Amino acid sequence: MSELVTGEAVALELRPAKLPSRALAVLLDLAVAVIAYIVVTIGVVAATASLDEAAQTALSIALFVLLLVGGPIAVETLSHGRSLGKLACGLRVVRDDGGPIRFRHALVRGLIGVIEILMTLGVIAVISSLVSARGRRLGDVFAGTLVVRERVPVARTGFVPPPPPWLAGRFSGLDLSAVPNDLWLAIRQYLMRMQQLDPQVGWSMAERLATDLAARTGAPAPQGVPPAAYLAAVLQERQAREARRAFGNGSGAGGGPVDAGDVSTAAGGPGAYGPSVMPTAAPTPPTAAPPSPAPYGTEVAPAPQTPSDDRPSTGFVPPA
Repeated sequence: MSELVTGEAVALELRPAKLPSRALAVLLDLAVAVIAYIVVTIGVVAATASLDEAAQTALSIALFVLLLVGGPIAVETLSHGRSLGKLACGLRVVRDDGGPIRFRHALVRGLIGVIEILMTLGVIAVISSLVSARGRRLGDVFAGTLVVRERVPVARTGFVPPPPPWLAGRFSGLDLSAVPNDLWLAIRQYLMRMQQLDPQVGWSMAERLATDLAARTGAPAPQGVPPAAYLAAVLQERQAREARRAFGNGSGAGGGPVDAGDVSTAAGGPGAYGPSVMPTAAPTPPTAAPPSPAPYGTEVAPAPQTPSDDRPSTGFVPPA
């Protein structure tokens, strides 16, 4: 399984196609192209019998380039990576980031495919596919593409709890250009699984990820904000920017504020990201064994505070 990361910090689990299925798809495509080439050539030769030998040779070369080179390029461009052979085998050509290919990708694959498939009878393509970790031939390497299987079970995507409402829009001016995709993926995976972690281990992971994120952005987490809530708020800001870039507005992908009811319902109740301080065991009499720290997701009594009109109560301990 190959893991590709999109701009929204979403990991796409794509299964690269194996060499036998790719070879079968190529053979089907070549069979169709050769049959079409023979039929068209016979018709053109019969229609141009009066031409001299040089003209017929030039016409044959033009038909070869048009049908055996231009045909596959046009089919992959118009079908977004699904040729007849790939459609029969359940394969598709995609970009390295999982997106659909365009004309320039199909052009590079087609031109290099003439050398490594047609002129060498597929020997170069087979060797490069065996050497590559993801089974890519030279055309895929130079075009930045990957052949994947489409007929695979779709895994269920994990849920990322939203940040508390009082952090909405707080990181709108943060510079996120220096944060690598690997760190975004680690943050997302932590947020999806933090309810299953031991409280002490989860807090340490959140602090480490928050430190790495702050080092990349140049702005540490605000005082009193739990590390997990800080990570969720920055991740939501990243997704909101991607949504605005894609759709031209702030709707979708966490672009708008989250209601307090949504947080309580979707994230498993108030305080989904834990208290704003390191969880510690409560003091008990000497005869009683100290209880374990309260896990994330349990309700924590907030400190006394003055009600505020612009900061709704969600069970979090807001920063002072």
